[in-house]
Amino acid sequence: MNVVVRHQAEALAAAGHCVEILTRRSSPEIAKKVQLNPRVTLRFLDAGPAAPVPKGDHEDFIDEFRQRMSALGPYDVIHSHHWFSGMAALPLARKLGTPHVQSFHSIAADETSPLSDGERPESAGRMAGEAWLARQSDAIVAISESEADTVRHRLGGLSERIAVVPPGVDGTLFRPTKHAPRPGRGYAIVAARLQPLKGLDLAIEAIAAVPEALRPELIIAGDASSDFDGYVDDLRALAARHGVERDVRFVGPQSRVKLSTLLREARVVLVPSHSETYGLVALEAAASGVPVVAASSGGLREAVLHGTTGIIVESRDPRAWGSAITQVLADPEFAHRLSLAARERAEHLDWPRSAQKLLAVYRSLLLPGCRQQLAIA
Repeated sequence: MNVVVRHQAEALAAAGHCVEILTRRSSPEIAKKVQLNPRVTLRFLDAGPAAPVPKGDHEDFIDEFRQRMSALGPYDVIHSHHWFSGMAALPLARKLGTPHVQSFHSIAADETSPLSDGERPESAGRMAGEAWLARQSDAIVAISESEADTVRHRLGGLSERIAVVPPGVDGTLFRPTKHAPRPGRGYAIVAARLQPLKGLDLAIEAIAAVPEALRPELIIAGDASSDFDGYVDDLRALAARHGVERDVRFVGPQSRVKLSTLLREARVVLVPSHSETYGLVALEAAASGVPVVAASSGGLREAVLHGTTGIIVESRDPRAWGSAITQVLADPEFAHRLSLAARERAEHLDWPRSAQKLLAVYRSLLLPGCRQQLAIA
């Protein structure tokens, strides 16, 4: 979500619009305002303690965040990302007569939902809040057709208010390597928040299912989620049970530059998530010219073209995943075709194109010719 927000904001600014990004202050050392570029301002609002808190506790800070927002502006459009921001912003937007746009990036699943596997139960407040936002916002921006379908059927959003704006990718930062693969087994990589939803257990079991002669090292890049204490220890124990503890390496959170290097040098990128609204890392892998093996889940079916830019695995059976990974590693010509097609497709999915589609949504809510002052919360 943070990657999408920043890159779309910078692309909007390049098109001549002013953007303010509003977020909660999570440290007393953070400045109240940071100028990302002459037209993009990042503001940190005091809502709740100036310290990191578990995601679920943010619900307690919604009213205070709204109060801080009310002192800012005026804005032509307020665009909320995630339900916390929406619940803070929509009542204020209604009071001010300002159009409100909502993006979710993830949507709560109740216990009976077929998408609930791997997702922890959410509060009743979130499920009710998301439904209210979907029905009352002036427009909903979904990141994929899959997410748009979820907004319609799970939240009751109206089709005429839903627009699909796919993300872009920085094809200069995420680019193919210029040298041939280094000798040796190389590595596969999975880059994600370290939580059960991302299916990291499946990635480990899949690597264990690859024949030892071909088995790559598995690099797991990402920050541990505070909501799932002990999860990393569980993953290490799982690798040990499968006898691949020496083949699995945790490298922690990575900067965008370091991640781009890790992706382009990988033999294959794994995206085993139970649920993804799109799966941006799959697009970044494509721009890096690296084949992707991904779950048949949500927007991943749109981010990866099966048999063309990567492989979509319908099953969550580790043996099926091991076979798909083996196919990429054992057939260099097949892997090369996937790589070329992936890069070619990514070149047509950049952030300026994404921003222009987003601008079309904003303009549909405004008077013609308005050069917008935008708030993104």
